[in-house]
Parts: sequence; C-alpha cells; structure tokens
Amino acid sequence: MAQRVDASAAYVLHSRPYRETSLLVDLFTLEQGKISAVARGARRAGSRMRATLQPFQSLHMGWQGRSELKNLSQAETSEIQPPLQGRALLCGLYVNELLQRLLPVGEPFPRLFLYYRYVLNELIAGVDLEGALRTFERQLLRELGFDLGLEQAIDDRYYRYQTQQGLVMVAGGQGIPGRHLLAIANDDYREADVRLSAKRLMREVLQELLGDKPLNSRLLFIKSRREK
Repeated sequence: MAQRVDASAAYVLHSRPYRETSLLVDLFTLEQGKISAVARGARRAGSRMRATLQPFQSLHMGWQGRSELKNLSQAETSEIQPPLQGRALLCGLYVNELLQRLLPVGEPFPRLFLYYRYVLNELIAGVDLEGALRTFERQLLRELGFDLGLEQAIDDRYYRYQTQQGLVMVAGGQGIPGRHLLAIANDDYREADVRLSAKRLMREVLQELLGDKPLNSRLLFIKSRREK
C-alpha cells in the first residue's frame, strides 16, 4: 500500500533537476526526517511549486509513494522568512549539507527539527552565527548517538578527541581545557577561546562521520575568504 502524508512541516535541504520538467528534492520533515521526493512539473515556466520549494522556508508538504523516493502532492509556505544572505547563507548551506550527508532516510528526529528551526532563526538574526552553529552541531551529534560526555570534563584538566575512543585526558596544555568543554556543554560561547575549542572539536568529530569527501559548503567558505 502506498504511504500518504498530508501537510507535514518540512524544509527543503537541496533540489536538482530531474528528467525534463521535474525536480528531485531532499527534504527535512517533522514526521519522517530526511526524505527525497519528485516534484513533477516543477521546472515548467510559471510552476507554483517551483517558487515554493526554496531552502530555509517553513513549508507544509504532502507526499505519497511505496519506495524511498516519494512523489510530492503538496507544497505550501507556512511562514515566510527573510532570505539568508552573505555569511549567514553560507552557514545555512553548511547546516543543510550536514543533514543531507549524515541523517538516515525516513527516520524522524523531532527534537533536531526544533533545533533546525532554532539555527535558522539565529542565522536570520545574525547576532551570533558561530555560537548557533556550534549548538546545532552538538545537538546533531547527540541525535546521531554521539554523546561526547562533555559534562564529565574536569575544569583544570586537558582533553583530546580520538577516533572511536571519544574524549581522553592528556598532559597539561596539550589539548582542549576542561573548562572549555564544560562551557560547550552549556552552549556558552561568550569567550573567543571557547569558540575556537568548540570549532576544533566539532570539526574533528564530524570529520569522522563525513569521511574523506569534502563538504561543498566548506569549500564555498574558503572561496569567499579568498575573494575578500
């Protein structure tokens, strides 16, 4: 029996041409997590669905189908958000690419869905992009089963992340200070040194999950810096 979902909260992660007139769309949905669906006829001139299927916009989506590749039956904007621009746009592309690469298909992550809303709101506000990214990365790792045990760090000790072992204590001054890890556990990024430690830690852990294939969004970050 074909599965049918109506009016589910969703966001577009990525879309690309599919056959002559359609789009293949990757979605992050409240009810089924990450799914891929065909938006038939969405590339035709004047298609209402094409104009609706924009990243970073809160949508109500409907789909149906027996296989992993669904057919979109509904796409409506539920809340119009200001477009992301500049560095905030690059950060949004990075968040979307993480979800595309790391989330399993068809598994709901309702708590992470709320944090995705949070990080988009923070990117729109543009006050603390880095803190918002680190908070989202940590929650993503938790949802994927990577609890780093940051709360167990000792304030005056030092730690290093090691593949398949997690955080291990090391000689003084040779790793991340325990007080930084405790701050990260509380999403407290007021200190510049804590932000640097969090970026280093999250990059190391995520790299283990992502493998050798580079993130396209990270390459865009590097390119934008060179062009300044």
